[in-house]
Amino acid sequence: MITPADWNPRSAHYRRPGGPWDGPGLDEQLTDAGGCPDLVVDSERRLSAEEVLQLVARVAGWLRQSGVQPGDSICWQLPNWHDAVILYRACWRVGAVAVPLHNRAGPREVGSLVDRIGPSMLIAAGESAAASRPEAVLIDGPGGLGTLVARGTVDCTAGAGEDPAVVLFTAGTSGEPKGVIHSGQALAYKARLMVGVHGLDSTDAVLMPAPLAHVSGLLNGVLVPGSVPLKTVLMDRWDPEHALEIIEQEQITFMVGPPTFFTGLMRAPGFEPERVESLRLVSSGGAGVSSAFAREASERLGCLVKRTYGSTEAPTITTSHEGDDADRATSTDGRPAGEVELMVVDPESGQRLGADESGELRVRGPELFAGYTDPARTAEAVTDGWFCTGDLATIDTNGWLTIVGRLKDVIIRGGENIATAEVESILEAHPAVLAAVAVGYPDDELGEKVAAFVVTAGVFGLEQCREWFLDQGVARFKTPERVIRLDELPTLAAGKVDRAALRARAADSDH
Repeated sequence: MITPADWNPRSAHYRRPGGPWDGPGLDEQLTDAGGCPDLVVDSERRLSAEEVLQLVARVAGWLRQSGVQPGDSICWQLPNWHDAVILYRACWRVGAVAVPLHNRAGPREVGSLVDRIGPSMLIAAGESAAASRPEAVLIDGPGGLGTLVARGTVDCTAGAGEDPAVVLFTAGTSGEPKGVIHSGQALAYKARLMVGVHGLDSTDAVLMPAPLAHVSGLLNGVLVPGSVPLKTVLMDRWDPEHALEIIEQEQITFMVGPPTFFTGLMRAPGFEPERVESLRLVSSGGAGVSSAFAREASERLGCLVKRTYGSTEAPTITTSHEGDDADRATSTDGRPAGEVELMVVDPESGQRLGADESGELRVRGPELFAGYTDPARTAEAVTDGWFCTGDLATIDTNGWLTIVGRLKDVIIRGGENIATAEVESILEAHPAVLAAVAVGYPDDELGEKVAAFVVTAGVFGLEQCREWFLDQGVARFKTPERVIRLDELPTLAAGKVDRAALRARAADSDH
């Protein structure tokens, strides 16, 4: 059984009549959303809202007949097939906890995570790492779940909203992933909220290339579209040229993802503005979402490309809202959505800082996770009811947030703290730089120095870098001492930049 720690001191406040948790449960909210002729589209099938409901009822009946009880965990390792959407919703129909595993996780990772969770059932695509487990129930291709299940059905149920509904594993470059627990109440609330924040309606269509096993994929590929409802087109593998085809053919209006997705679109050989003219909104989060990127992407894609901040533990807690100033949407990471509360504290003392002062961001709100699967990690991450994000941020007098780095992504050069996000934003403002990542590398005298990895569309080396930083009036200690040009930045499975690989390369004198 997944049993989250009840660390949130404001739970009763969120449960109040008319409060954020006073609403339908996940299953009820998604079922009552109404009809949609193409609710879920993947490489093999187009499913209407009615067809999705029928499949959810059948899979829920199969789970129940297989002995799955409320509170049991169901693991799966699947690509972005419609089967994953059905499994999420079938779990909530029977009160089970959905535990998706990244479809590119290897056997060692899968074995460790499955052993930690101890699921009642493991479902796997035929070629996945999980397929080698003796207990795995195999699905052979998209739609395989529908041919596997029995004909019994389970009708819609409101469920117990405060119980765990999902466990998502955080992606990282090292160490054991954390199992992040979310309740049904929190997820249902978040989906309702983001529909309004993004100004979405049934005429919209979302393209989802991010894995459905990640919080962005779950929120924007399952929960938000199902709550409107609106068309969701799933991609099981990111390919910019194919994405351009989908945007044009399916008239995609909304996309969410890290900058790597959108720089890939803009650099694709077949890119033409006319092919993406249906886009009206792009929400981009993660490392490397600079003002320069957001402005350039807005211009080239012909739509608002806004910055967004969130994490697996605290999904989409700031962004610009419909009708907000476009400059704010690109120059900051947004303002709080709903009842979420933010504060910035001194990392050493924990003392609350004032407007525009840089420190660690702490968060509390109704959408936050219910705890980690490891209670000790929950205790480490929460202080006096506030989730300690580990991100360095500033909040201006009007409440707009700007992330300036991470505590672990600070380069300490000769005793001076350098936020990598600041160096990257300066680099990406150069007309020849398409994308940039700054990392520290060891130095016997100074402790660390700054290395810059850049993807360029022109000449940009160490000499040009030094001249640019001097022209920008930046303190000399922040200027990179190494500039390494790459054809593309290495990324993890979720599209995030693989900073660990770049740190290792920067430390190599031959780089």
